Amino acid sequence: MLERYLLTPFQRFIRAESSSGVLLFGATIIALIWANSPFSESYNNLWQFKIGITSEAFELQKPLILWINDGLMAIFFFLIGLEIKRELLIGELNSFKKASFPLFAAIGGMVFPLVFFFILNKNPETLDGWGIPMATDIAFSLAILRLLGNRIPLSIKIFLTAFAIVDDIGAVLVIAIFYSESINWMLILISMVPLATLFILSSRGIYLKYLVLIFGIAIWVLFLKSGIHPTVAGVLLSFAIPIRQKIDTDTFTEGLQKIEKRVKETKDVNVPMLSREQIHQLDRLETWTAKVQSPLQQLEHKLHSWAAYFIMPVFALSNAGVSFSADMNFDYPLIINIIICLVAGKCIGVSLLSFLSVKIKAADLPKGVRPMQIVGIALIAGVGFTMSIFIANLAFIGNVIYIDSSKVGILTGSVIAGIAGYIVLRMSSKEIK
Repeated sequence: MLERYLLTPFQRFIRAESSSGVLLFGATIIALIWANSPFSESYNNLWQFKIGITSEAFELQKPLILWINDGLMAIFFFLIGLEIKRELLIGELNSFKKASFPLFAAIGGMVFPLVFFFILNKNPETLDGWGIPMATDIAFSLAILRLLGNRIPLSIKIFLTAFAIVDDIGAVLVIAIFYSESINWMLILISMVPLATLFILSSRGIYLKYLVLIFGIAIWVLFLKSGIHPTVAGVLLSFAIPIRQKIDTDTFTEGLQKIEKRVKETKDVNVPMLSREQIHQLDRLETWTAKVQSPLQQLEHKLHSWAAYFIMPVFALSNAGVSFSADMNFDYPLIINIIICLVAGKCIGVSLLSFLSVKIKAADLPKGVRPMQIVGIALIAGVGFTMSIFIANLAFIGNVIYIDSSKVGILTGSVIAGIAGYIVLRMSSKEIK
């Protein structure tokens, strides 16, 4: 009963992510045009405009782009954490049999680009960019699959989504461990107090949304000041959100019938307003509805649209603008390295370990999926974009040349991987009628 109620309808998830991919593409084009137009100065000035809070005891002043990358993206990572928790407990990753195929694919998709990067990189100054080609952008990837319409079976979309979730887990760990600055452990220790409190409440099935909000802001600020990237706080906080309902669906249905019956019995046909008893029953309905909803599912449902239609497009708009000019200064070896890692590294890694997992009988090829379709998905996995740009900003803080070079490599590699993956999938898939 719990699993049947909690699982998000997959088609709705795919539709939202696909639409987000279209918006991401549009925001990227706008950013590139704006950054290379006569109004390019306004583009740069907008994102560098500082806002925040300043007092004698506390100061939090940041450029707008950092509020996006550290603040809005923390909400995005909170949503990723909710999705990861759901998938681990009741979804496509809740057993080794289900998780093995996308798990092997994700490991290949992270390890091989990493190896390629280290082999191809000859500049010690760009070595920190090794994490850039490891990530896959699920919104863009699903948007490409959507272009293929009925040619792609649902099992392929489930595989890509599960693979991307495992990929996200890897990206979060990489950011937390390798892309955090010198750490103030005292602040981290302090942040564990409200976090532990929320975990204890969650284990007892207690969810207080305003307490989660207040504690969440406090934890975010402590992580920000501690040196660990605050997006990690978003993931940790998500795991403190209860997944279980206070009442099951059958109990809710029975209560609903009683409320309906009572509302009909207390109706006054002579008065065009609700009676006192009817108002009381409606209040009961609100309480009853709150109890049947999973806090995790409710938050995921509410945040998904915000992330898909606002946070990610704003991130793309603020981060994708690379200025091209006659005197531009790019690191071309870094650009080429990232392109190769995203296209060849991802394709070889995902394909090889996927087929290896089937060969050693550690996993089964999803029903109705052809080997060439896996190769197509492996190519599409090279569409890095959101997470890759995010890691590039962390890897090369303050170095505009390396950041812009990384963005050019990410954008170029993602376009090549996306087009190649689309062609392979189109040629290897027949339209499903």
